[in-house]
Amino acid sequence: MRLVQFQTKSSGGPRVGLEEKDGGNVIDLNACDSSLPRTMREFLEGGEAALAAARKALASHQHVLPRSEVSLLAPVINPGKVICVGMNYADHCREQGMEHPKEPIIFSKFTSSIVGPCDNIVHPPKSNELDWEVELAFESVAMDHIVGFTVGHDVSARDWQLKKNGTQWVLGKSFDTFCPLGPALVTKDAVSDPHNLGIRCRVNGELVQDSNTSQMIFKVPTLVSWVSQFATLYPGDVFLTGTPPGVGVFRKPPMFLKRGDEVQCEIDELGTLHNKVV
Repeated sequence: MRLVQFQTKSSGGPRVGLEEKDGGNVIDLNACDSSLPRTMREFLEGGEAALAAARKALASHQHVLPRSEVSLLAPVINPGKVICVGMNYADHCREQGMEHPKEPIIFSKFTSSIVGPCDNIVHPPKSNELDWEVELAFESVAMDHIVGFTVGHDVSARDWQLKKNGTQWVLGKSFDTFCPLGPALVTKDAVSDPHNLGIRCRVNGELVQDSNTSQMIFKVPTLVSWVSQFATLYPGDVFLTGTPPGVGVFRKPPMFLKRGDEVQCEIDELGTLHNKVV
């Protein structure tokens, strides 16, 4: 299933739905079953019962909204945590001439950085080194750890990440709009192999990142196990699992995003983010 969070002009707030296919029409789950929560985080807290209701709605083919009437939000807009992994692609390590880390490198983004799959990325006036990072993202659910996968964009202000704040990463990663997510949360049963998906990023149509999630050093189960040692995972918590090579800061000369640029982050079977820098 392709779970989405969306709104319409008349909805008065977020609702939970299902994409019939990538880019297709949306089934309004709240119209199918008024007892279901209207936010994805609360929906995921419903566990298997909520997912069963979604499967029933998908089979019914009722309460279908034309895609033109729907604005997609991030699959989860208010997670308790956004957990990020650095240096987690073998080819990205080679790009920097660095050895593989022996343990996962964990950092975080503020949840206020989350925006939807087609929302604008705001270029901070205090940064001159705005960079892109396409990433496989997944969301946890307490009952069996992982509910599904989506596309993430770890937008990064490299000057704030690498030259300010004692070179701690969190500020350079956490400006508002620095975490586009979506378009859908694809349940794990609908993904052939999360560790063998093509992953790409384009800036103004130019292919700048092109790799495969098979290059991930620490796989999804390892990341869940590692983080669970020091933090309780709750339904809706988001993991960003690292980026492949091709980011702007390591290009020669370096290349950074500017206002007016359009960025597409794409992962096979999951979908594409379309975000403009303003």
